[in-house]
Amino acid sequence: MTDEVETTTFSISSEDGATDDVTIPSGLVDLVAEGDQTDVETVGDVMLLSFASRAHHIVHHGEDADPELEAQEERVMDLFEERFGVTFGEATGHQH
Repeated sequence: MTDEVETTTFSISSEDGATDDVTIPSGLVDLVAEGDQTDVETVGDVMLLSFASRAHHIVHHGEDADPELEAQEERVMDLFEERFGVTFGEATGHQH
């Protein structure tokens, strides 16, 4: 049955030329898309949300976050707000 689920593969590349592919069920991309977002925009949103969420968890709910990690978390939160127009706390309802 799982072989019947259509998938879409996205290629990711970095500034240093490294690449990776990730394959996701196409229906999940459609499910989380907002409005007339493209699939690529949707995956980009989910990727940034995931990094922001992980950084928040590590810094605020983990142990012994050092100043460099705190700076990284602060930067991803700035990038989150730039992309979505709201803070991570406003978007998730999780504020400290």
